[in-house]
Amino acid sequence: MADRAPDGDGLAGVDDLAGWGPALAEIGRRKEVAAGMGGEARLARQAARGRLNARERLAALFDKDTFYEIGALVGGTDTPPVPADAFVAGAGTIDGRPALAGAEDVTVLGGSIGTGASDKRYRLCQLARQEQVPLVMMLEGAGHRVTEQATGRRPGDLGGLVELSGLVPMVCLVLGASAGHGALTAPLCDFVAMTETASIFSAGPSLVRSATGEEITKEALGGPAVAAATSGVVHNVVADDVEAIALARRYLSYFPANAGEPAPRRLDGTDTGPRRVDELLTLIPPDPRRPYPIRPVLDAIVDDGELLEIQPDFGQSLVAVLARLGGRPVAIVANDPSVLAGAINSDAADKAAHFLQVVGAFGLPCVFLADNPGVLAGSAAERAGILRHAARMYAVQHRLAVPKVHVTLRKAFGFGSSVMAMNPFDGQTLTLAFPSITLGALPAGSTASKIEDGAERARVAAQQAKASVTGGARLAYDDVIDPRDLRNALLAGLMLGAGRADRAASRAPQPGGILP
Repeated sequence: MADRAPDGDGLAGVDDLAGWGPALAEIGRRKEVAAGMGGEARLARQAARGRLNARERLAALFDKDTFYEIGALVGGTDTPPVPADAFVAGAGTIDGRPALAGAEDVTVLGGSIGTGASDKRYRLCQLARQEQVPLVMMLEGAGHRVTEQATGRRPGDLGGLVELSGLVPMVCLVLGASAGHGALTAPLCDFVAMTETASIFSAGPSLVRSATGEEITKEALGGPAVAAATSGVVHNVVADDVEAIALARRYLSYFPANAGEPAPRRLDGTDTGPRRVDELLTLIPPDPRRPYPIRPVLDAIVDDGELLEIQPDFGQSLVAVLARLGGRPVAIVANDPSVLAGAINSDAADKAAHFLQVVGAFGLPCVFLADNPGVLAGSAAERAGILRHAARMYAVQHRLAVPKVHVTLRKAFGFGSSVMAMNPFDGQTLTLAFPSITLGALPAGSTASKIEDGAERARVAAQQAKASVTGGARLAYDDVIDPRDLRNALLAGLMLGAGRADRAASRAPQPGGILP
């Protein structure tokens, strides 16, 4: 009987194990090269920048000691070896649920994408679709490796991401400078977060300079002020790698592992039952001309006041959040009257359309809180294509198969009511209103300004103030509620629609169903 190998690296003494020793030693050596990444000097430089390295990022993402690497030997036969071909990939669990992830390794050839890394990226997409588990991608790399030759006909990871869209949740973290092919990963994922020192662009400053003559820094080209606040390519900005990874884990906690499962329900929460929210009487002024911030309202009505806002710096007149009501994950789209009086501009419509596509694909019920004077008017809005963007938002919300609850808080005018799911026969589980709402083709102020007679102006305003009563009497609204009962009414709607939410989760998912 052969002697057992002693503790340690597991290789000492294995020469006696039926000839396995040399092969095991070679595999062990190659895996050590992969684990060493770009070497101690480059790893130290990464740490000095306040950033985790690729393997530390994956270890932080997955539950402790659950990461299993895939493709560690890729790049090991090159001369000289390219550790893991600058892309570390594998599987593990996140809050006990299986997931896949890959991280570009900037310490190896600048995190550039070689043939092997490209194959690993596609392999992750293939596995995520096959095993129906979420995928997280972490970016810090230079795009395609310029020294790579043409590789012929082979599947591409970008196509894999498109085919995966709508089937499993996909998260992208931009944790440094990301350019070219790698950067295209971001807009193809459901949710994108970046750190304050990261940047993302189709081509970096040097290529921009050679192509156009423009001198520009990475930050000015694709830093958070551009990517999150102006272009909307990135959804959320956080301080550093640790916060970004924690945000990815938190985001995934609201979603099922795939589009065929129901969203996870929190059964052990301390704030899952009915309760009146008395502070809404002071948080929401009854005068529709007075602005107020919507976030304190949302804080007050959801379980434990916990909100995850998506794209807070983009399209700020509309707020999109993930939250829980009665322990159930829900998506909330709400106008914010403290910004543009709540009017919906092109950025707000784009934000809402993508958000609703994502949550709809994974069966999350949607709550619409309307308080707006319509879609944004004016020449600037028209040049920005407000009609096209608002129409897309309307089409997305109209097609939602999940439970929908609409509430008119104070006002909703013109197409601003339609995009917020107020129209009858839009598939609402419940349509509700607060007392003394105002409705119409135009805001009351705009209508009254065209009427010379003061008495007539007062009569028009009075008629619009009765809209909630009239709407309730004609069943345009299922109920007119006391603002303090908003949470309880939403819980009732979610209870009524629980079966539909489960059926939506069990329907055949559509690959490629979420548009960038």
